[in-house]
Amino acid sequence: MDWEYAPAPESAAIGRIKPRYQMFVDGAFRDGRGSDLVTLNPGTGEQLSTVSTASSEDVDEAVAAARAAYDKYWSKISGAERGKYLFRIARGIAERARELAVVETLDNGKPIKESRDVDIPTASAHFFYHAGWADKLEYAGFGPRPRALGVAGQVIPWNFPLLMAAWKIAPALAAGNTVVIKPAETTPLSILVLAEIIADADLPPGVVNILPGAGDVGSALVNHRGVDKVAFTGSTAVGKAIQSSLAGSGKKVTLELGGKAANIVFDDAPIDQAVEGIVNGIFFNQGQVCCAGSRLLVQESVAEEVVAKLKSRLATLRMGDPMDKNTDIGAINSALQLSRVSALADSGDDEGAERWTAPCAVPDRGFYFPPTVFSNVSPAMRIAREEIFGPVLSVLTFRTPDEAVAKANNTPYGLSAGVWTEKGSRILGMAAALRAGVVWANTFNRFDPAASFGGYKESGFGREGGPAGLGAYLTNAEDGN
Repeated sequence: MDWEYAPAPESAAIGRIKPRYQMFVDGAFRDGRGSDLVTLNPGTGEQLSTVSTASSEDVDEAVAAARAAYDKYWSKISGAERGKYLFRIARGIAERARELAVVETLDNGKPIKESRDVDIPTASAHFFYHAGWADKLEYAGFGPRPRALGVAGQVIPWNFPLLMAAWKIAPALAAGNTVVIKPAETTPLSILVLAEIIADADLPPGVVNILPGAGDVGSALVNHRGVDKVAFTGSTAVGKAIQSSLAGSGKKVTLELGGKAANIVFDDAPIDQAVEGIVNGIFFNQGQVCCAGSRLLVQESVAEEVVAKLKSRLATLRMGDPMDKNTDIGAINSALQLSRVSALADSGDDEGAERWTAPCAVPDRGFYFPPTVFSNVSPAMRIAREEIFGPVLSVLTFRTPDEAVAKANNTPYGLSAGVWTEKGSRILGMAAALRAGVVWANTFNRFDPAASFGGYKESGFGREGGPAGLGAYLTNAEDGN
């Protein structure tokens, strides 16, 4: 007998979605001078809300407000006082966690259980963690007199809107900087709820400013002369443009860009555990993760078994309404992203790979793409080289550890990797040989605020999280570095 899950929808009313949102500048919500944008619910394709956006003049005013707040107050108070504000924000996120999870799912399309169990708790944890560092910076390994850089201009992506905001804002404030941040055009709502939490925490006006808008707003922000530090998470193409435009400016820059991670399974790996890790590595958040394990490298002797078990597991995944607590695979964030995923998957067919699609019923409205596995993939195919940013897995095989390393490193990216084996020595050897900023052992997609995250090559440079992430927002008063 086949068992079916009864619908278990979360209430959209809990999100308290407003018909219209405003930007947050100098401690107040106000309309921007840019054109309003409409944000959609990816699960249905219907309009969710309208958001006022910033203009270049608004960017000027936000940077000026951040500078004034830095000069007059934020750079002068003690680290312990800064920490108190961060603790308040962390508690505010925790207190409004259910509301924030609903807002995130409605605006982004990810399953409610992921927003509820991963995104929102981890965002709160980042503020709690960095609150603890605020009065201990001199012990973080950055010299005897570390000090803030000034005004941080930050741009975040649409795949983890609130979590990426926490990754950026929390360390910047803990280090004593003020912030101007631009959310992604398609997912501005959760950070504007965060602005309410920031206001409720009585954070001084101008310490955090939030400017919704499109790419022109982000460009004006990162290139603004009043910004001392730039932090960007997004595509490699935009990251390259930012690096080029800031060359010679003297600004500190952190870029966390794309990835094409290898998830490597050896013949001695715990196969059932590895299959769960493969599923989590590529189908979490519909594969819209920069560190997604989108290339599966399996040792030849177990490749048939691993792929068979993987397909059997994928057949049990439930795709549908992101607001249903039983949903495993939600919606792609936008029609544009769905088109890109579809086009790259079609290239796999054109180049001779063998496509297998999970037997999921695709909803008749919204933006959905079923879990897809390509076998008989060669390293030269587009699906093995380009970041798809969707629920598409390419399977390649290897015979020896050296071949696995060669294939894993055969990519312009270098953000993450996974290794599945029972041998500790092999794990350490592979971790040393893989050119990736993060290597997971017998797990995948595990994050902690105390652990640094970042990449090499076209995956960017700099680290976020942990003491290294704090260092990106600090200089030393004695040597000026």
